[in-house]
Amino acid sequence: MSLLAAMSSSMDDRPDLVRVDDRVLSRSRLQGLATAVADDLRGLDRVAVEATPTMETVVGVVGALRAGAAVVPVPPDAGPREREHILRDSAAQALLAPVGAAVDGSPGSGAGLPVVPVDLRRESAGTHPEPAPERTALILYTSGTTGAPKGALLSRAAIATCLDGLADAWAWTPDDLLVHGLPLFHVHGLVLGVLGPLRIGGRLHHVGRPRPERYAAAGGTLCFGVPTIWGRIAAAPAAARALRRARLLVSGSAALPTAVFDGLAGLTGHRVVERYGMTETLITVSARADGPRRPGAVGVPLPGVRTRIVDEQGHDLPSDGTAMGELLVAGPTLFDGYLNRPDADAASRTADGWFRTGDVATVGPDGWHRIVGRASTDLIKSGGYRIGAGEVEEALLAHPGVREAAVVGLPHPDLGQQVTAYVVGDGVTGPELVDFVARQLSVHKRPREVRLVDALPRNALGKVQKKRLLDG
Repeated sequence: MSLLAAMSSSMDDRPDLVRVDDRVLSRSRLQGLATAVADDLRGLDRVAVEATPTMETVVGVVGALRAGAAVVPVPPDAGPREREHILRDSAAQALLAPVGAAVDGSPGSGAGLPVVPVDLRRESAGTHPEPAPERTALILYTSGTTGAPKGALLSRAAIATCLDGLADAWAWTPDDLLVHGLPLFHVHGLVLGVLGPLRIGGRLHHVGRPRPERYAAAGGTLCFGVPTIWGRIAAAPAAARALRRARLLVSGSAALPTAVFDGLAGLTGHRVVERYGMTETLITVSARADGPRRPGAVGVPLPGVRTRIVDEQGHDLPSDGTAMGELLVAGPTLFDGYLNRPDADAASRTADGWFRTGDVATVGPDGWHRIVGRASTDLIKSGGYRIGAGEVEEALLAHPGVREAAVVGLPHPDLGQQVTAYVVGDGVTGPELVDFVARQLSVHKRPREVRLVDALPRNALGKVQKKRLLDG
């Protein structure tokens, strides 16, 4: 079966299959435009794409996949050093860019690569054989705690398996209209948000900048967002109420605060579906459309996916909903390794082939997963206790004067680490918040220090960059 099965085989030539902002393409026109790009790329193995939230990106990615090339999305906000690293490390042979786009001669701009224009005026009726399932479809660059970003190799089979699993979990059908405003260089926005409807069927409306009123006006049945987006929608009651006509709201890429979950439930009538995944694993765990949704929990493994939690020595921990350990994942959605980094690839896997996510989780007796956070930043060892940063953050966010909160463990000469909170709030004081948390949680989990800040550092998907807090 073709990776983009619905686009390739559907006889329904929908006039509005894909909409990006106010630009619309039918299925047949998208096929023709993408085939023209594929014709230009014939014989190339790896192609970089300027991954702006535009129709040219959609056409370019689809065209490269039809040609059998591995797609290397380049974030539009990448600085010169990161951009140069991605283009050189991936060994991309060409750069797809909108027709007429200027590529200057600055370092890392892509001037050393032939630029293949994505021209939305040029179609082709040519044919291209379907590449083998094991062929690399995407090389997505992901940053760790040290060193330059690493390129994760994702096969066509892994992507297809992930999307089919989500179709099962979310009852995703060709009748759905997917609405989102996510970046197109990550798993969430590109794999789920673009390749998903082109494989499963249904229409896509990318709203451009993800403003609440744009989500409300789009009339989607299936809506994707990250916590930052959902928080803004929850704070815009009129827009939120318009989403009552949707079938499913899905949140990912970071933990959704309970207050936002509850606020959306009251305004939209929907309990948000949360799910979990990484660049290296794609989506592996999710709540289901036909099952319960629990704030702060991300559901059960998708079909074919296996998970376990282990302690620092690699010993299995019980699925009792309390034991916290590193989450390991195995299954058909895993990546094929890091490009040019056998050392990093070896370090990311156990001897028996499980992928080490680096995330700390608990698993309940019923298989429901709760992500505590990153092992490196969110599992705090203070005075002999193991404290999950997420639990303390949720307690802080329950205070009416707290808008945002991030908790980390800073070095402490006696405790090893001290629980330290960074808070964006209105009219609150540090001692007040310390006492507030101590009244909700065990006393040892209270912040030893609260630092009031104007904003928390976040990446493009709204995740708090805790390493920047730890580095001071």
